[in-house]
Amino acid sequence: MTHPHMDQALARDVFDTLLATYGPQHWWPAETRFEVMVGAVLTQNTAWTNVERGLRRLADRLGGVTNLDAEPILALPEAELAECLRPVGYFNVKARRLRAFCADYLEAGGREGLARLDTLALRRRLLATNGVGPETADDMLLYAFDRPVFVVDAYTRRLGGRLGLLDAEAGYEAIRHGFEQALGLDVPLFNEYHALIVHHAKATCRTEPRCDGCCLRGLCPFPKSHR
Repeated sequence: MTHPHMDQALARDVFDTLLATYGPQHWWPAETRFEVMVGAVLTQNTAWTNVERGLRRLADRLGGVTNLDAEPILALPEAELAECLRPVGYFNVKARRLRAFCADYLEAGGREGLARLDTLALRRRLLATNGVGPETADDMLLYAFDRPVFVVDAYTRRLGGRLGLLDAEAGYEAIRHGFEQALGLDVPLFNEYHALIVHHAKATCRTEPRCDGCCLRGLCPFPKSHR
């Protein structure tokens, strides 16, 4: 499979500008690596503020975030788990998906067992879990397992498409490979870059963008093309 070439210099300039503007983001917002994985499952089709509320309710039910683990989650009746997850939306579906993930996680030997897999095998294993798609798997790979995988989400498509870094209609894998080839396989860079994209897309490059105050205005053709 071939992937479109991404402008390496532009990709780096965008990162440098965002970092200079916003500073380090200290992502992923979680206290444990397992909490990262739970958050990745729950954040599908919902705002992160809702996920935080759901995680707090679940952690409180289990006796604190240090008890947030696969076995205690599976020990909860599904209806009770769903009630904890009510703030995240689609809570019955997400309760089933989280239980499926926890069962597969334990079957694989927990984080230690999964961490022994190389990145490609680990990605395949995560994607085989019911309800885990590419973005969720890559969130886990990057933020819970420190693997050099670039996370592509709706914010990445929006910002990258407007900047001309990528074709916003391209497939997930094409965009992921484009960033990875342009930037090299760099875990800290991928971690920070994705977090900065999310921050900028929420603050400025919204669905209706605030181009006048945008730190990327000098790099971006979008304002001129949409006057």
